[in-house]
Amino acid sequence: MNRLKDATSPYLLQHAGNPVDWHPWGEEAFAEARRRDVPLLISVGYSACHWCHVMAHESFEDAETAALMNEHFVNIKVDREERPDVDAVYMTATQAMIQQGGWPMTVFATPEGHPFYCGTYFPRPHFRRLLTEVHRVWTGDREAVLQQGAKVVEALNTNASLPNGPLPGDDTLRQAVDNLRGSFDPVHGGFGGAPKFPPSMVLEFLLRSGEREMTGRTLDAMARGGLYDQLGGGFARYSVDARWVVPHFEKMLYDNALLLRVYTHWWKAGGGEQARRVALETADWLLSEMRTPEGGFASALDADSEGVEGKFYVWTPGELVEVLGEEDGRWAAELFEVTDAGTFEHGASVLQLLRDPDDQARYADVRARLLAARERRVRPGRDDKVVASWTGLAVAALAETGAVFERPDLVAAATAAAELIAGTHMHDGRLLRTSRDGRAGTNAGVLDDYANVAEGLIALYGVTGEARWLRLAGSLLDTVLDRFSDGSGGFYDTADDAERLFQRPQDATDNAVPSGRYAAAGALLSYGALTGSTRHREAAEAALGTVSVLAAAHARFAGWGLAVARAALSGPVEVAVVGPPDDARTVALHREALLADVPGLVVALGHGGGRSGARGNGQATEPVFPALLEGRGLVDDAPAAYVCRNFTCRLPTTTPDSLRTQLTT
Repeated sequence: MNRLKDATSPYLLQHAGNPVDWHPWGEEAFAEARRRDVPLLISVGYSACHWCHVMAHESFEDAETAALMNEHFVNIKVDREERPDVDAVYMTATQAMIQQGGWPMTVFATPEGHPFYCGTYFPRPHFRRLLTEVHRVWTGDREAVLQQGAKVVEALNTNASLPNGPLPGDDTLRQAVDNLRGSFDPVHGGFGGAPKFPPSMVLEFLLRSGEREMTGRTLDAMARGGLYDQLGGGFARYSVDARWVVPHFEKMLYDNALLLRVYTHWWKAGGGEQARRVALETADWLLSEMRTPEGGFASALDADSEGVEGKFYVWTPGELVEVLGEEDGRWAAELFEVTDAGTFEHGASVLQLLRDPDDQARYADVRARLLAARERRVRPGRDDKVVASWTGLAVAALAETGAVFERPDLVAAATAAAELIAGTHMHDGRLLRTSRDGRAGTNAGVLDDYANVAEGLIALYGVTGEARWLRLAGSLLDTVLDRFSDGSGGFYDTADDAERLFQRPQDATDNAVPSGRYAAAGALLSYGALTGSTRHREAAEAALGTVSVLAAAHARFAGWGLAVARAALSGPVEVAVVGPPDDARTVALHREALLADVPGLVVALGHGGGRSGARGNGQATEPVFPALLEGRGLVDDAPAAYVCRNFTCRLPTTTPDSLRTQLTT
């Protein structure tokens, strides 16, 4: 039966025509395993995963292998991006069993879902032998298999509690910086050796801490290497080498949203033209290649085209000459490090830009012609489902970048994406994780969906002054506090009314995106700073307790928590800008506030006033939302800005220069 044909996941649809009798995740599959008295084979991956495609071609499209799977197992295909909770619990089991993880993830489990054997990619001969051996053990020594599954579940749940500590102080954050410096690569930037992933969350913390050397070296090296698409903009998932030369070519929305925000913040911190160029090129790439017709953003671009990894992106010297002519072709080959030997497979090279072009006009012309020629190639596949969490990251990045670089089209794109979330992903006050073609999926939002969408909406409010976005963020964060709390200051990754798995996932470390716990802490902190809510502020501080445990020895895995802790120690600084929104003086003050390089800065924009005064008829004025605007009025009939910490404000200012002084002293 083709049970995947109606899926909203492009990854599941990729497997809908397999000879494997796939089930989507759900009770029907578990019931069938119990009825047939066979184990579950759970295969987890995602659409842009290169090795997922390899295993699919080798095994899942092979009739003989599929026959073994169908005869001896109930087979479940899971899109890890749609079901991060399912992925999380089985990845924990996989890492516990084989000391590593990755995708595709292959799990054999009892009909109750208890894992008893886990792995990742298996070549077809090995996979066939494994299928036969698991079937033999299941039929010949069932009790041992069931005991193994029960022991795995018991061990994972016994060790599931997270360490906690106090809110990190300055000393703890200095220890984190020292720990990061110990693994920093001073030659090539980044941390550790190959493979190297873009450390966006760690860089956010270091920028907020004023650490310019590690951030500048890393951001510059990533932007000049093959990790960055020198023609079309945007970053690949990671570099397979330590020098950022050869990427794993898939492009993910979350990486690019996080990096866009970091490069914009780097520009505010003095990153110069390089920061500006990469931020705007990445933003333009998001709009040109990742936007969906409904205003959302697609999840990913595949690493492969025509079944070959990286084919869309690499060049030979001969191909450059063919497109550009002899003279420009040789010039481009030297500029982009394209050699006869090549830096990738089959003598092809990944484009790099290790030095600034000596002729900017010629560079722009060459780049445009190469990009036009590349557009005639077969493009990588696009996973066009919209994930709430990653869209929230994109909303925050595009709103801030648009405001900083005076690009209203970017703010408009952020607003359209927020509209899609508000209109399509919200159902009965709760958040759904995915949509596709304007149709919402059925999977409930997890913690990082609520937190990252709230973060994006708060940033969008700060740029537009539209209070509806802040109100929606508050509603989402109330759900976080009411439904996700673990009762001891942290949060589970799933709500209290979500589907029960063998373990309720909870993660205090960053992975490809910020930990849901730290993402929630950041949004709660900002919301509390704008509204004066002690409930939200205290919840944020409590959630940061695990940072104190990780900072000194494992800072690379708590970057976002460290960044939020730095903002909390800085206040964060609150700026209320009061005045008519179409008044040029209000606009100037608002822009100056948004340009400030201040950790965790929050900005409120509105008419101000509120309960501090009364109307001429003696009636109290209407309450103001957010509370940061309450009681803040014009100064001598002129728009004004108020710089505050914990709602204690300095004297109001009416000029951008004086506001800049207050924000930097």
